[in-house]
Amino acid sequence: MAYDEDLAIRIRELLAGESDITERRMFGGLAFLMGGHMSVAASAQGGLMVRIHPEDTDALLAKPHARPFEMRGRELQGWLRVDPEGLRTKRQLAPWVTRGVAYARSLPAKR
Repeated sequence: MAYDEDLAIRIRELLAGESDITERRMFGGLAFLMGGHMSVAASAQGGLMVRIHPEDTDALLAKPHARPFEMRGRELQGWLRVDPEGLRTKRQLAPWVTRGVAYARSLPAKR
């Protein structure tokens, strides 16, 4: 399954005013990197992958349509998956994109 191109367009629109954003195909999806760090991605499995501060994981999992991000059967702290049902409107999508970009921006830039 390819990533949701409409979701990628909507993410681009939200990031239009940001500097230092790059796009990269990763894991079958389209990742948006800030300073070389992945912030959010239109996932090949559907929905959005969001990078967050690991300490915020449990609190954010209480949000509607958010679930743990799993890789090879293991949950990764600091990453969430948001189901497509929770991203239908700009009002739903924008806070996740803002959170992912803010966390990626807080990390030291990669060389």
